[in-house]
Amino acid sequence: MSALILTMIGKAVLPELAKVGRERIALIRVEGPIFDAQQTVGDLKNFGEDPSVKAIVLRIDSPGGGVAPSQEIYNAVKRVRTRHHKTVVASLGTIAASGGYYIAVAADRIVANPGTLTGSIGVIMQLANLEELMKKIGIKNVVIKSGRYKDVGSPFRPMSEDDRRLLQSVMDDAHRQFIEAVAEGRSLDVTDVELLADGRIFTGEQAKELLLIDELGDLEDAIELAAEMSGIPKPPYVVEPERPFSLRELLAGYLVGQGSPLPIHRGVNLLYFLAL
Repeated sequence: MSALILTMIGKAVLPELAKVGRERIALIRVEGPIFDAQQTVGDLKNFGEDPSVKAIVLRIDSPGGGVAPSQEIYNAVKRVRTRHHKTVVASLGTIAASGGYYIAVAADRIVANPGTLTGSIGVIMQLANLEELMKKIGIKNVVIKSGRYKDVGSPFRPMSEDDRRLLQSVMDDAHRQFIEAVAEGRSLDVTDVELLADGRIFTGEQAKELLLIDELGDLEDAIELAAEMSGIPKPPYVVEPERPFSLRELLAGYLVGQGSPLPIHRGVNLLYFLAL
């Protein structure tokens, strides 16, 4: 009986002991709209500081999201490469567009499926106007402000030409930042990227022809490429961040999977987002 128990324990423990000290590849998933960078940035930092992790594969399946969260993840990827000298390979899934693509260009290499939807290099801002509705239901909006543009983007009044010019200048600056990030990450001229930066989307095959990605392949191909680039024997040992169970994240993932609409935030919001 004791021999049987020892055998069972050995079968359970020995495979894990074999992994101790083994060089590994970390797999981080960026899935769904990007409105909070905290988790992904934390994962990148933790794996970046882990000496047993020699490379990171960033699996991106996202239509993008907020400008600032996309930029935070982009910067975190660059830090992992420059500060911790880790190889980072981006693997594009069904869709990696706008903010999803912005993140990818920070990686050493980008791998996409032939049918991946990517690109959408642009910025969008969507504002509602409820003025006519307010009139119908007899509600007036009273605003007291300290600056000319303090209520810019208000849904309770028409947008003036001055408001539009101001918001357009903000949009243009965020768009320029996107273009420059792509040009830097893909070693392209800014003028060449500008020709592609009108919000259009591309398949993986089209993106490869335009030098927006490096190779065609799936997640397994990206993992093997990361192993090859970092000198890890194949097949590589792959680890993912440990996640405690969260009912909130489960429900959020379900709603995104059911095609829930883009969350609407009150006020002005800049988005690197592809609305399909």
